[in-house]
Formats: sequence, structure tokens, C-alpha cells
Amino acid sequence: MINTADDTRKLVERAVLIGIRPHDQDPAVAAEHLAELKELVANLNIPVVGEVVVSLRNPQPEYFTGTGKAQEIAAQCAEWKADCLIFDNPLSPSQQRNWEKLVKVCVIDREEVILDIFASRATTREAVLQVELARLHYNLPRLTRAWTHLSRQRGGVTGARGQGETQIETDRRLLKLRIASLEKELKQLKLQRATGRKHRERTAIPHGAIVGYTNVGKSSLLHHLSGAGIYVANQLFATLDPTTRRITLPNRQDLLLTDTVGFVRKLPHSLVEAFKSTLEEAVLADFLILVLDIASPQLDAQWETTLNVLKELGAEEKNTLIVFNKMDLIDPESDALLLARTRALFPGSVYISTKTGEGIDSLLRLLEKMTGSRRKVLRVLLPPQAANLVALAHAKGNVFEENYRDDGCAELLFQADDSLLPEYEPFLIENGGL
Repeated sequence: MINTADDTRKLVERAVLIGIRPHDQDPAVAAEHLAELKELVANLNIPVVGEVVVSLRNPQPEYFTGTGKAQEIAAQCAEWKADCLIFDNPLSPSQQRNWEKLVKVCVIDREEVILDIFASRATTREAVLQVELARLHYNLPRLTRAWTHLSRQRGGVTGARGQGETQIETDRRLLKLRIASLEKELKQLKLQRATGRKHRERTAIPHGAIVGYTNVGKSSLLHHLSGAGIYVANQLFATLDPTTRRITLPNRQDLLLTDTVGFVRKLPHSLVEAFKSTLEEAVLADFLILVLDIASPQLDAQWETTLNVLKELGAEEKNTLIVFNKMDLIDPESDALLLARTRALFPGSVYISTKTGEGIDSLLRLLEKMTGSRRKVLRVLLPPQAANLVALAHAKGNVFEENYRDDGCAELLFQADDSLLPEYEPFLIENGGL
């Protein structure tokens, strides 16, 4: 389902995809981009009847492509009986209108496709509001497209305005009011998220964020590690909302892991902005688990896209553990060169399969090392006059054992941030801990 020219919802039955290849771009790269657009469109159940790749030296203002090429595409669309034209590159509102006048069917771009996918995936209140906000920002400059049937121009009298212009101005004002309302409500939800984050900080439990390209297995990894019921599907943007789960590592170290929304090439800036309150979990986490699909032919592009989005969020300098997922789809013999290359480029990375469990033990050991630098397990014997340290252990750490002796002393086995070590050092039991 997509937005048509008159802003109603219509089921598209025959779509044509248009890819743009800059003159200095490898044709294989352009083909990869168009293949990904086809996968995005498939998530909206839109049948594709044709694909066109346009080689372009310089974008043109009227159609983005040259006029001659635009007319050629229009003729091809008529031959294919297409009812929608979908561009992989962003179109300006005027270019969109020009194309619709030329081909007489709806014309959309990659951003509108992704917006529709996000809209179909959003479930929580925050995600729904974020998608609506992004869509309104996208639609605001396109109101004249939506109201072509009322587009009367100024009349002969100076300053007079036609009905269509008045309607457009009214709609623009209403959209701006709605945008302001959404931004206010999202700000309140962001404050609520910050309150929850402060609670996590008070517990001093290490926090990692799982990031990566869409459909690489981030939610599957969190499900595998936590055993909690998390929605997992083999589709792009299966989950939009951050999900945080508490797991316990084999060394009894507690860890919070957050699954974030997946990235994609040419992710619309409006969506990055709208989902920053969600994606900031990656910025504020102690470390990142960056998941890559080892079996994907677009592995390099997915790595580059993920880094670009993290850079835009200001999280590119975070301590990061690289995890290659989907090893069950790899043949160690025929893919030996691929494995050798990734091991050389990403030393210290880990190779797993959330489907078979391969490599999960290695991943857990690495997580123990990453969290062990700031979390300590202590066994202490506290006298009655140090009762405040018992309360501190409960407030700032995880108490595993708590026993009181006849003399009033408390023996505690607990886990806490290493910044608390000076407080308890005088009371440590020799050879204590686990």
C-alpha cells in the first residue's frame, strides 16, 4: 500500500523500478542498489513488472533524468501497463509532479517506500508517532501534489487567491500544527525513556546496544541470549522499537542488551531524525555489538552504511564488538577466502549462528571480557557500623549472597562497578569472590 497522487490509498499491482547510476559508478553497485529497492518493495507486497537503470552524468532539474530518457521510460511504462513508478533515488516534490504528469500514474521514491514499511511495522505508541512525524515532514512540501485537483492560481485582481491556494495554505497550517503536537508528545516520551535509563544507571549494570543493518539477525541474537519472547522475522525492519533485556553471563555478570532499529542504505534523514530518541540507546550504551551478515553479498556496503549512521548519531567511537552472524549459510571450504578476508579486516571479531548456536559460547566469553573491566564480584565482611555499605551494595550492585553472623557482621557476595572498590577494600575477604 502506498500514497498515490491524490493522497488516497491504492493497491499497486504493476510497479516499475528506476535506478540511477552515476557515470563513475560500477554497474554492479547500481544493480545491488536496485536489488535492495526490489526487496524493500517486496515488503509492501508490490509486484514488480520491470526495472530500468539510467546512467546519468548530472541530475536534471525537471525529471532528474534527461527529458529524452524520461519520455523513453514513460513509453516503456505504458507498454508494461505499470500503475506505479518507483525511484531508488530521492525526487524533489516538483520532479515527482512532473513525472506524474508525464506517465499518468503514481510516482514515488525510496524514501516513501521506507516510510510505508516503517508505518506497517510500527506497534508501540512512540514508533507510531515517530513514523507519522517523518511522514508529515515528507508530505509538507508535497501538498501541491496532493491538491492538484484544487490548484487554482491567483486571479486577475492583485492579491486575489484561488480556492486551491487557500486549501493548500490551510492544509500546510494544519500539518505544521500536527507536527508541533507530535514533537511535544515525543519529547514527553523521551523524558520517560530518560527516566528508565537513569534507573538502569543506578543499578550500575553494564549496557550494550545491538546495532547493524536491517535483517542481519539483531533481534534473533537478543532472543538467543536472553531467551525472552522477542519478535523475530526474516524481513526488513521487523522491529522498530528498542527492546532491552537483562541477561546473566556465565561468570554471573549481569548485562543489559538493547536491540535497536536496523539501518539501511540511503536511510532517509527524516527517519534518522525521527528515530533518534530510539537510536540514542546506541549513543548512550557502554559498548556496541555490531552485527553483520557474513552470507550477504552486500557485506561491505552494509558495514559502510552502519558506520555512516553511527557517525551521524555520534556513536562511531564507541567500544565495539563485531559479530558475524549466519555462519550456518557459509561453506568453510568454498567461502574460505571470504572468512580469511573478514578475519584479517576485523581481528577480534566473533563468528556465530543464532540458528544453530555456533559461536555463542565464544561471544559470551568476549562479553565477559568487555564487561569485566568495570564490574567486579566482591566478597566482603561488613561490621555493624558499616551497615550503610550493605544498603549501597543493594542500591548500586547485584547481591548474590547475604548472611548475618551472631556478632552482627554481614557477609556479602555481590557485583558492583569497580568505582565502588575503594569503599569495600578494607572489608574484602582474602581470596574472596567467585
